[in-house]
Amino acid sequence: MTIAGGIILIMLGAILTWAVEFDIAGFDINVVGVILMLGGLVWLLFALYRLRVARRVVQPPTTTVIEDPVTQRRVYEERHYDDPPVV
Repeated sequence: MTIAGGIILIMLGAILTWAVEFDIAGFDINVVGVILMLGGLVWLLFALYRLRVARRVVQPPTTTVIEDPVTQRRVYEERHYDDPPVV
């Protein structure tokens, strides 16, 4: 619940701030709505940062050199981290 959680908090805060007319002694529902909107904004920005950092990490491909002594050839095998293992 990364981006969706932040958007939900922002929506709940907006509803509490501008659409709800509810009074309890010593409890301001508008302030709670603003706090939820700010928390949702911080959550959304943090989620976007995490997604950007997670997509930046890339593993380099693995290269294996196999030398055949009979034919004097070299075979290069390049595998990426998402390839299935060779049996």
